[in-house]
Amino acid sequence: MNSGISWLLIGVVSDNLIPLSSYPSYLTCISQQCWPRITMAVRQISEQIYTVGVIDWNRRIFDELVPLPEGTSYNSYYVKGSEKTALIDTSDPSKQEEFIGNLIRLGINRLDYIVINHAEQDHAGCLPMLLELFPGAKVCCSQKCQELLALLLDVPAGRCQVVNSGDSINLGDRTLSFISAPWVHWPETMMTYCPEEEILFSCDLFGSHYATSDLFVQDMAREEILAKRYYGEIMMPFRSSIVKYMSQLKEMKISIIAPSHGPLVKPASLILDLYEEWTSDRVKNLVLIPYVSMHGSTSQMMNFLTELLLERGVGVKPFKVTNPDTGALAMELVDAATVVFATPTVLFGPHPDMVSVAYLANLIKPKTRYASIIGSYGWGGKTVDTLTSMISHIKAELLSPVYIQGAPNEKAQVELQALANSIAEKHSQDTLVIK
Repeated sequence: MNSGISWLLIGVVSDNLIPLSSYPSYLTCISQQCWPRITMAVRQISEQIYTVGVIDWNRRIFDELVPLPEGTSYNSYYVKGSEKTALIDTSDPSKQEEFIGNLIRLGINRLDYIVINHAEQDHAGCLPMLLELFPGAKVCCSQKCQELLALLLDVPAGRCQVVNSGDSINLGDRTLSFISAPWVHWPETMMTYCPEEEILFSCDLFGSHYATSDLFVQDMAREEILAKRYYGEIMMPFRSSIVKYMSQLKEMKISIIAPSHGPLVKPASLILDLYEEWTSDRVKNLVLIPYVSMHGSTSQMMNFLTELLLERGVGVKPFKVTNPDTGALAMELVDAATVVFATPTVLFGPHPDMVSVAYLANLIKPKTRYASIIGSYGWGGKTVDTLTSMISHIKAELLSPVYIQGAPNEKAQVELQALANSIAEKHSQDTLVIK
């Protein structure tokens, strides 16, 4: 960080410009009145652990991809041992001013360790500033994380202390141990555990994207919906890896889950039990029908198929994909036993909105068991072939598509009845349909 930025930060802290060299001691005496436009987010979790992250009430999209209808938070945790101190993760760089303000309000004038569980900017984005403010702090991270921090944030390797799974740091009367968790959801991800407090700082795992003033989850019904949405959007592609780590976590005493986004969960079993279900191979008696229709033919087919499935005791969820909420779609994909893509042909291939949906579904790799395609075309095209090739990562059995020319007729109705019968039979064989 250049000196101009250093002075700019201190100028924000106070009307008086304080040299960067004086900053650590200045932290202990700064008045809260100097931060009238800062959202206070410092809360005490236990006698020696605080949350010092930032609540982002107004953010509405993440990575220009994931909708955030209720905002989010960037959780950071301060652990004060009897001999040393540690900060676990930082904040998104867009909230750096508020994040540093929280450290000031808590009177943090020394950091021995900065633990970075994940190199993505919403976790590590304020690290360069912290390394300037606390020149004695060591960054604890995995080897892969150290490489990414150098590439993404220009963090010098000399400031890093590479840790492996099972390693720990001693803060005196508190210990932090590290659990390597690659591909949940980046290759360098790890989690941090404090055995004395039985708190798991789980990084992105078990998180949820929503802004709330609650430190701990208060409404589990709401949490389940938002955590499931988060799982579907972000974690579902790594289901097999998560299953492995879930087995490892079962052997640990965990009272509190402290994720990187959303409120903390206590008892930990509330979220662990949900993940046990979501990551299992179990599916529900549900057919998800993402659909788009240009002149009504595909909508008619979708409606007819919906009625046929309902008559056969199969649950159905039509989902219009024009300007879709991709998070809601991902949430539905967590449980659906069958997905039927319903789309017309545009020139020679599927509707562009359905292309996006198929690409997303293929990307997040749901545990869907069966898939099919319905729709209509005008004069030709390769819609069925194109969509089939796009969903290769969905390890589902492909049921015979119903793709017709023009408006649906009696022949189309017969073929849709056959498809509905096939789906109902598959669901019955899998004991999903309750007779």
